[in-house]
Amino acid sequence: MTDDFVRDPAQQLLAAVTLAAVALLLLAERRQWRTGIWIAKPLASLGFVAVAWLDRAPTSSHLVLMIGFALCALGDVLLIPTGNSKWFLLGIGSFALGHLAFAVGFFAHGIALVPSAVALAIMAGVVAATLRWLRPHLPADMRVPVRVYMLVIALMVASAIGASAASADLRLAIGAVAFAASDLSVARERFVHASFANLLWGLPLYYVAQLALAFASAS
Repeated sequence: MTDDFVRDPAQQLLAAVTLAAVALLLLAERRQWRTGIWIAKPLASLGFVAVAWLDRAPTSSHLVLMIGFALCALGDVLLIPTGNSKWFLLGIGSFALGHLAFAVGFFAHGIALVPSAVALAIMAGVVAATLRWLRPHLPADMRVPVRVYMLVIALMVASAIGASAASADLRLAIGAVAFAASDLSVARERFVHASFANLLWGLPLYYVAQLALAFASAS
């Protein structure tokens, strides 16, 4: 990505709108204002989709990444309803497909195999540790979906780090790792201990990660 693309005022404005919507979302979550959540969360998610869309020269890999951003935005909306496991499954399913689209897009963009392999080995350990942490808290009907989801996350992070190494763009690696880390807040909120503290760090980290990937997705 060129420097003038980074300074694109339209993208900067959209990023600012996204961050403002995240602040509103946190306020709405704190006050349990459901209408505010339904307004702020889709707006924040549309923001990073729009940032990624404003690519001056879209390529096939960028179009695949756009599918990933759209699926993640859909997952954000599907996770808004609380206390309903069907909506949650649909949400993590949309995110899993989004992660998979990201992995394919990063691979198509070009990856360095050795950094990807090292990252995948590290992520295997992270996944194993996370599953040990979650195992006592997972309902029976969530065990397989969570395992599949975490496998796809590991593939996404590994491919992003490989693409980052190949393109010398650290935003890909930083965004993917931050995205995966933010999922821990969702897991803790859903399965371990529901608390506003989970949202307070998880939501900003997630949206900053998406913005980093969105800015880096340009060819």
